[in-house]
Amino acid sequence: GTCPSMTILENMSLADNKGRAYGLGLGTNKKRISHYREMLSQLGLGLEDMMGTKVGALSGGQRQAMALLMTTMTPIEFLILDEHTAALDPKTAELIMQLTDKIVREKNLTTIMVTHNLRFAVEYGNRLIMMHQGQAVLDKAGKEKEALAIEDLLDQFNEISIETGN
Repeated sequence: GTCPSMTILENMSLADNKGRAYGLGLGTNKKRISHYREMLSQLGLGLEDMMGTKVGALSGGQRQAMALLMTTMTPIEFLILDEHTAALDPKTAELIMQLTDKIVREKNLTTIMVTHNLRFAVEYGNRLIMMHQGQAVLDKAGKEKEALAIEDLLDQFNEISIETGN
């Protein structure tokens, strides 16, 4: 995530130094500011012009986009996303999903995304596993996953709900 009491610049610097030893020097490398601006400008949210703004003053979507960017600043192989669009309005959630898809593809990341958004589950990724009470009740990959429709997932969900009395 992000540190709301720190500025965008400080958060970016912190993420940029992830995994490195810290000394008593400054945490913000002024030489990297243009690099941070360039990265932030790719989001299309105007954050590159708000480097001195505290992250706590940003909207939920801006914070989520920044957190996703920060998470992938240093090399990683595996990304876990837990309801990362749940608290966002539909337009912002769509933007975050497009950004997620772009980053995952560009960096070739193995990703697990937990979501209750059936459309996102169907449209993104190459494998879908539906869980119920800790058990996989549906597991589709490849062509089977591509052929899935939201209605298929809704039918499965409704079947489970009827069986459990919900």
